[in-house]
This record gives sequence, C-alpha cells and structure tokens, in this order.
Amino acid sequence: MNRHPIAISDSKNFYVSAERIFDVSLANVPVIVLSNNDGCAVARSDEAKALGIRMGEPLHLIRDKIERHGIQVFSSNYTLYADISRRVVDTYADFTPSVEIYSIDECFLDFSGFRDREAHAQAMRAAVRRRVGIPVRVGIASSKTLAKCANEIAKKNPIFHGVLDLMDEGLARRLLPKVPVGDIWGIGRRTEAKLKAIGINTAEELRNMPLRQARQLGTVVLERTVLELQGEPCLSLDEVEPPRKGMAVTRSASTPMTDFDTLFQAVTAHASRAAEKLRQHDLVAGTLTTIFHTNKHRPDRPQWSAARSTKLTPMSSDTFDLVDAARRCARAGWPKDGKPYAFTKAGVLLDDLLPTSDRPLTLFDTMRPKSAQLMAALDAVNERFGKKTMVLASEGTSRAWDLRATHRSPRYTTRINDLPVVK
Repeated sequence: MNRHPIAISDSKNFYVSAERIFDVSLANVPVIVLSNNDGCAVARSDEAKALGIRMGEPLHLIRDKIERHGIQVFSSNYTLYADISRRVVDTYADFTPSVEIYSIDECFLDFSGFRDREAHAQAMRAAVRRRVGIPVRVGIASSKTLAKCANEIAKKNPIFHGVLDLMDEGLARRLLPKVPVGDIWGIGRRTEAKLKAIGINTAEELRNMPLRQARQLGTVVLERTVLELQGEPCLSLDEVEPPRKGMAVTRSASTPMTDFDTLFQAVTAHASRAAEKLRQHDLVAGTLTTIFHTNKHRPDRPQWSAARSTKLTPMSSDTFDLVDAARRCARAGWPKDGKPYAFTKAGVLLDDLLPTSDRPLTLFDTMRPKSAQLMAALDAVNERFGKKTMVLASEGTSRAWDLRATHRSPRYTTRINDLPVVK
C-alpha cells in the first residue's frame, strides 16, 4: 500500500517562545506564562520546568520559588500569541501544499512528494526560526497518530535535532516500545488505566493489540488508534476548517461580582464579543445561553450556578439582539433568596449556528433593515481605533470585573502604540 507521509509541527513552549522573540534577556532564564486572571502556570520554559514548576500550579503557591530563582512571570497575551501563530502557519504554507491547523501551536502538514523529508523539515524549521523566531519540532509518519508519536520522541531526544521520520518501519519498531501508552494521542487516563491493567504499557504493545479486543475495551475510537499506530490512516488531513456548530465567550472575573449590575456588565461584554465573532465568521446564532457561577473551591461561601437559554428569533449576529437575550437569561438565573453570592465567572454560549446566507427568514427580518449597516459601522470603528473604542453603555466603564493581567507584555505585532522602539 502506498502510504502518504503526514507531518505534525509544534512550537516549543509556544507562549514562552513568543515572549522571548521581543525580549532577548529572557533567553536561558526560567519563564512562566499565567492563565486568565494570573491564576496558574499554563506555559513554562525548560528552565522553569527544571525548577519543578508544574503545569497548572497556582501562582500564589510558587511566589517564594519565583523570588528565590528569579523566574520571569508573564500574563497571557493571547492577541500576541494568535498573531505569532498566524505567522508560523504562513511560513508552513511555503513548505507544503496542505496545512491543517490543529491548535494555536500545532499543525498537520502534507509531506507527500518530497524525496528527502527530513531535510525538507529541517529547512522548514530554519525558516520558521529565521522569519518568526519560534523553535518548532517535526514528526513525520503515515498517519496522524504515528506522526504525533514521532513528534513526542523528537521533543525528548536531542539526537534527532527536532525532526523524526517514522515512515521507516524498522525505525518505528525500534522506537515505539519507548513511548509510554499514556503519551499516545487520544489515550486518556481512564483508557490508559484499562490498557495497563491488561499489560499494555507502550505504543508498540498497543500497536499489536487485536482490533476486536481494542473495540471491546475502548470502542471504535481505540480500534482506530490501533490502526493508526499500524500506519493505516483513519484521520484525514482537513485543509478546510469544519463549520462551527457552537461558540463560547466566558471569562473569570478579577473581582467577585456581587450585584446584578456588575454581573450584567460582564455579560454584556461577553455577548458583544460573541456577536463580533459571529460577524467575523459570517454566521448567525439560533440559541443563546448565559452562564455564571460562584467559586466552587470556596465551600465556606454561598454557592450558586446558573445557566439559562433562549431562542433568538430571528437568528442573529446583532450585538443589541444578543445583549438583550443575555440580559433576559441573566435575570432569569439571578438568585432570589437574598444571600451574599460572589460570582467569579460568567459567559455566553451560542448554538444552532448557520451561515448568514442560510438563515431562515421571518417577518421580523424586515423590522430593522439597517441592523447590518449599524453592526458594520460598529466593527469598523473598533477595528480602526482599537477594540472597545465603541461599546454598549450597559458594558460600563469601570470594568472592575475585567481580567487581571498584571504581567502582560505589549501587543507588539498588532497595536501601533506597542511597537518595539529601537533606541
């Protein structure tokens, strides 16, 4: 069987690497990037990992270690990271006819037709480092799952110099026994425990598992993983992003929200952002859900969790429509018992999404014929003068609930005022 090579390229410690592009003093020093509201470590440099900083470790538990070792701390700068990711993908496009974006720091690539795949991958790595400044690693195989295994091996073994080609069956047989079964793409903790219980501890052992047994233990999903490890591609390379079926905008609050007006300010901001995202993708939504809840890790305080939904008729991407619907849902879910609740997270979920051109028309579509023009004007103002230049009054101005980002770096590549200055 003629099997086509698939590569996966991932960016090393992506958030940290993005921060290092614009600050050379961060090279070879421990660096961590925090989650929303500066809660916990979500990215760590190799130096920080060596100091024992664990993924997801809360900031308040490692402050002493940060001070003792001079660890550099950054708040998440998603605007910067998204733009750097786009630049990396643009570079990949010069080295392959097909790119599937898997996550902000990983892409699957079609490597068919290249005679020396390893040399081609090394040239791609050098181009990304030269043009963008991000170090990447590449795994190559005949299936996505095998390519992920190759990538994991390349990450952990410097002898491969960032590239491993597992199209060679002999090499695959030598290396797969060294891959723990829990490191295989798609193997969760429960499945890992089941496999280890029957003596399957490595990728090679899972590869040799009878297909019928795999289906009985982990349904067709595990059977597909076994086939992929055998080099049979079961997951195609998706060049076109599948249509969205849902969308969510949720945020933790930097300061607990104790009254409805403050909560509604946050909900307005989230609904406004959701409407903007719909318009960016030329979609409309049919259902909106407002959610908010207290801190479940504080059992000493009153607990409340709410999720209320409503239909959007007609289907809409209009900011006013979504904010009005979100307000009704928030009001319906607001507690009536008078207890002093402190809400720490709120958000808006959108479902039943359709392309704007496919939305079913109703009588009410003719009642606001200038809605599209108004939204276009709103988006144009915010795009030209910066996000949040023009907002609904119900979003407020103080934004006491807004995300905490004490250590956020400038948005170097997307804001004119944040451009680096050479002195």
